[in-house]
Amino acid sequence: MSEAPVDSLAVVVPVVLEGERLDRVVAFVGDVSRARASELVAAGQVMLEGAVVTRRSAPVLGGQALVIYGLRAPPAALKPDPDVSFQVVYDDEDVIVVDKPWDLVVHPGAGRQRGTLANGLVARYPELEALVTAGLSPPERPGIVHRLDRGTSGLLVVARSAQALQSLREQMAAHSAERRYGALVHGHLSEDRGLIDAPVGRSARHPTRMTVSVSGRDARTGYQVVRRYDEPLRSTLIAASLETGRTHQIRVHMAAIGHPVVGDTRYRAGWPRPAGLPVGRFFLHAYGLSFEHPRGERVTFQSPWPDDLATVLGERPELPLE
Repeated sequence: MSEAPVDSLAVVVPVVLEGERLDRVVAFVGDVSRARASELVAAGQVMLEGAVVTRRSAPVLGGQALVIYGLRAPPAALKPDPDVSFQVVYDDEDVIVVDKPWDLVVHPGAGRQRGTLANGLVARYPELEALVTAGLSPPERPGIVHRLDRGTSGLLVVARSAQALQSLREQMAAHSAERRYGALVHGHLSEDRGLIDAPVGRSARHPTRMTVSVSGRDARTGYQVVRRYDEPLRSTLIAASLETGRTHQIRVHMAAIGHPVVGDTRYRAGWPRPAGLPVGRFFLHAYGLSFEHPRGERVTFQSPWPDDLATVLGERPELPLE
């Protein structure tokens, strides 16, 4: 599951734009066309002083806080950070497979420029910068072809060569790279297997959130029940697989069918939280990863249950890889 911060551009409206229409201000500060600016406003992706504004002609005051979702500030130079802690489970001249701890952001974005996995990767593998220099990879995420949310732990593959970068991008686009997640969700699922097929897009009311929407992009999540629990809370442990890779996909889909991921307050606040699960941590772990190595063979990796999640369950249940 792409676990990625939503792209956003946050600025303070310059005084010289005092009294201008909102769509004109968005076009100016976002360096986009007037038509694109109007689309962003109409879609509810523009906030002034913390409130969504959808009227394109709304006057803007100098000094107001403006946030535009769907746009991104020009990336700052990525600074290597050897203090970022993460485990490498495999590497060779083409790929790096990382077991990301929860609470680690994958790459710089709005409000965070240092201390990310990307900063740690370029410190440990400085040759990743060559992908940026060659114009093959964005400066803020060299070699990174998919993401995990900050509150999610588990496996992530990074391209180390141009050949690997192209191959992995193609596999992600074709959904031939397999990613499997262990998730504890609230309540008892009635069926042992299921497929959630519902489009996912950005919420018009809350631009930092995703939602099931007819205007969203196709999204399919398959799941298999591993175990049902009554303690420490009524819940179901599932193995989930992604047929698509939309932002927050598993979290959005499970919440949409009334079984939100345990610990996920963004999509379903107010549900009980088991003791020992840190605030900001979701009960979601990317335990399985399989892809075609750019040299030809299929490779598969598995990550064991992290201690914090195993402690909540009181065990380390086996999860399927097929």
